[in-house]
Amino acid sequence: MEFIRLYKTLSGIFAYYQDRYYKMEQDWDALVNSPELFNSLRTALGSLSPDTGAEEAIRSGLLPPIGTQEIWAAGVTYFRSKVARMEESEVSGGATFYDMVYEADRPELFFKAIAQRTSGHGQAVYIRKDSTWNVPEPELTLFMNRTGDIQGYTIGNDMSSRSIEGENPLYLPQAKVYEKSAAIGPCLLVPEAPLPATTSITMQILRDGEVRYDDAVPISQMKRGHEELAGYLFRECDFPQGCYLMTGTCLVPDSSFTLQENDVVEISIAPIGKLVNTIAIKK
Repeated sequence: MEFIRLYKTLSGIFAYYQDRYYKMEQDWDALVNSPELFNSLRTALGSLSPDTGAEEAIRSGLLPPIGTQEIWAAGVTYFRSKVARMEESEVSGGATFYDMVYEADRPELFFKAIAQRTSGHGQAVYIRKDSTWNVPEPELTLFMNRTGDIQGYTIGNDMSSRSIEGENPLYLPQAKVYEKSAAIGPCLLVPEAPLPATTSITMQILRDGEVRYDDAVPISQMKRGHEELAGYLFRECDFPQGCYLMTGTCLVPDSSFTLQENDVVEISIAPIGKLVNTIAIKK
């Protein structure tokens, strides 16, 4: 399967296609909303010359692949996520809500971040000072254009304050939406066809250079389809420049683990790449 990777950097936007990099002159929002994005990009690249400075620009100034888009997220789309949410909310009595959402026709969808609260590859993500249980959530993230068509994919880290959400499900916005609570990257993958169900998400968490968590899962374990999630999101919302949607997680550290400052989270999805973030606390 052919694909094009789009990298956003301090030096501009670069496209990677067939082992070569090309500099794109459009702004991000206009570029990613080109009709039939893969075909539009492939046609445009045919008239461009390879760029020899792209690799250095990506190494030294990589930004999250986002313009003015919002990031939304879906919850309880994997069975393991349902179990984890029921465990964290057992004391509050909210466990049955997650079971009901997993079985319901309507998915759980919630707003996650805008660009200014989003980190990219190599940047820090935050844990809340008022939470005692914090975890990363690695998620395949869809990019949908302004008409709601899925045009690309990136890697997402949906940081979660589980002690806050577990205290009361109504606290979910505080558990999920805060400064640097989301990361996406390292690029936007634009393939010629949808990613196969065998696509695997891998996450490692390192502390002082030692692996504290390491697991992987295929996206085939998702209960809900990507088109289904996108359809619900666009039912009553307009996104003039498109939107990102994190599709949920199945990789959940057990309740004995919580993130600490300076931990490193590495999330890999081939052929998108690897998203690496360091854990920090907002000063």
